[in-house]
Amino acid sequence: MPKLDVSELNIVVAVLGAFILLYGIISVKIKARWFLGEALPAVFIGVILGPIAAKFLDSARWGSAADGQTSDITLGVARLVIGVQLVIAGFQLPAKYQQLRWKEMAMCLLPIMTIMWLCTTLCILATIPKLTLLAALVIGSCVTCTDPILSQAIAKGPFADKFVARDLREIISSEAGANDGFGFPFLMLATYLIRHADIPGAGDRSADTASTVVARGFELAARAGDVGRLGGGVGVALKNWFIETWLYIVLMSVAIGAIVGFGAQYALKYALRKKWVDSESYLLYPTAMGLWLVGICGMLGTDDLLACFVAGNAMSWNGEYLRETEERHDEVNPCMDVILNFGGFMYIGTIIPWAEFNQPETTGITYGRLIGLGMLVLLFRRIPAILATYKFMPDVCKNYKEALFMGYFGPIGIGAVFYVEHTRHLFPELGEGDAEETDLVRAMVPVVYWLVLFSIVVHGLSIPGLNAIYKYYGVKPITEDATEIRRLSVRVPTPVNAAVGDGETFIAYNRFSRPVFNETDLPGNYPVDEKTRIQRRYSRAPSPGGPSGY
Repeated sequence: MPKLDVSELNIVVAVLGAFILLYGIISVKIKARWFLGEALPAVFIGVILGPIAAKFLDSARWGSAADGQTSDITLGVARLVIGVQLVIAGFQLPAKYQQLRWKEMAMCLLPIMTIMWLCTTLCILATIPKLTLLAALVIGSCVTCTDPILSQAIAKGPFADKFVARDLREIISSEAGANDGFGFPFLMLATYLIRHADIPGAGDRSADTASTVVARGFELAARAGDVGRLGGGVGVALKNWFIETWLYIVLMSVAIGAIVGFGAQYALKYALRKKWVDSESYLLYPTAMGLWLVGICGMLGTDDLLACFVAGNAMSWNGEYLRETEERHDEVNPCMDVILNFGGFMYIGTIIPWAEFNQPETTGITYGRLIGLGMLVLLFRRIPAILATYKFMPDVCKNYKEALFMGYFGPIGIGAVFYVEHTRHLFPELGEGDAEETDLVRAMVPVVYWLVLFSIVVHGLSIPGLNAIYKYYGVKPITEDATEIRRLSVRVPTPVNAAVGDGETFIAYNRFSRPVFNETDLPGNYPVDEKTRIQRRYSRAPSPGGPSGY
């Protein structure tokens, strides 16, 4: 006899499918006319259908409905969404990008991130009570990184196609991809300083040596390990920070990503030459590689996000993979981006801890304090760091207007969710630690989730607002780097910042994707006529006066 089966799986699948269907009907208007992207509508739907409102989606009821499972689900969702998209972001950069822009990347990952971390910490100390400096440094490290998902939307979206110079878009995309995995040294430094502080009753781990690194790495893989006060002092904290974080987590992640990425490059090159790989499998390779790396690095306890980005760069180090995907009119990886964005940000909308945003008796956090924190972080987290250093990056950030754009659009998103959920496992459960640890654990979740929500809303609405300002003042789109692209159907809408060509083609300007910088960077095994064809297709017109959008 037929009966209703209103299971959690059926509800989740139905809601996600319905949202994708409804969004898709007017997707051109949402993306190319209103410039809203995917994150803001998805979060909005998640909030409406989540436990705070309609109660259709509630991760606490999924699976076995075990207590505290939402944190583990959230960490897993964040790792999958970010890992796959970081591989895609890595291969979409030009050939040898990290080698050719190493100075700019070093500037972004070292001084700029350090300034961002410290400025964010000061903003937290100024607005959130009951937190020590080290506790604020822990929370600040969770939101220091620019979100790789939201940043890709800013760097590659329709607004950027019209008004943002390509060099600036590439460094925003590359920085966001690298610094999301590079946030571990900041988080772990503050964590080790708290963990190994010399206080009465703390354990002594001063006998640890480098031989314990592998075992400790497997503890990190389980997202749990030694938590609470271990004692030992600053020396032990710095030693463990260097050995476990820099050598094991960071350097091993880079090595794993490079080996996997270059191995994939050579394997695909051989398979293409033998004609063993079909288009579907070829285009799905970044997704498969992201999933594999998330699993492998998770088991080893290394930085899966950094490994994924490095692997994406390595896979298209010579530009061949990106060139081939362009030749095949790749729609697979953009579709994976969209599906992951929909699912990931809708999920975030369902788990926002609204009840913890106003707890004056316990954490001292109120809506007023959080709004003030959001404004301070928006103004001082990133903008001062970029304005102070952009003159050291003249090839990618040419004037103060571009620096202001780069500084303002450093969104906080699902990457921060990953870090705060990972941080939960680095400290004792609520009530099991001392006062400093308890205040940290109690405050970090509402603070980070609020900043994520604040950034998604503010940055999500800033692009349409900026577009309206540009339209009012008559700012002209960038019309450099004209590229002819084939029109796949007469019903395909004209891309933003493009014109109809001969009926079968579009003439697009300022496109993000380019396999190479110039002819000299092309792989040497191409014949001259092939080099000329590719160079002509991806040529870069000079811009004496800077991008016309500024």
